[in-house]
Amino acid sequence: MTKKAYVLAFINVMDPEKYAPYVAGAPETIAVFGGRYLVRNGDKQILEGQPPADRLVVLEFPSAARAQAWYQSKAYQAQRLIRASASTGSLMIVEGLDTSR
Repeated sequence: MTKKAYVLAFINVMDPEKYAPYVAGAPETIAVFGGRYLVRNGDKQILEGQPPADRLVVLEFPSAARAQAWYQSKAYQAQRLIRASASTGSLMIVEGLDTSR
């Protein structure tokens, strides 16, 4: 069985006006690859340490391959340029647990 995968994004927005088109355009690119938002920078309660960024986004995809395909897609790469021009941060793909057992 294919494990779900999650994209974790830790973002510091430097220019909210320049970032706004990314917020508007990224969701469509995610949906095309079967992805969906699980967290989109909701209220946070820090329990320990310092957060790595101001903004936290968690996306769920059917598999790591679909998450990678989304990230490499022409549509997302165009959005990525907008994000990179208005923010700093890091993204990673994390494979989920096999819960079929």
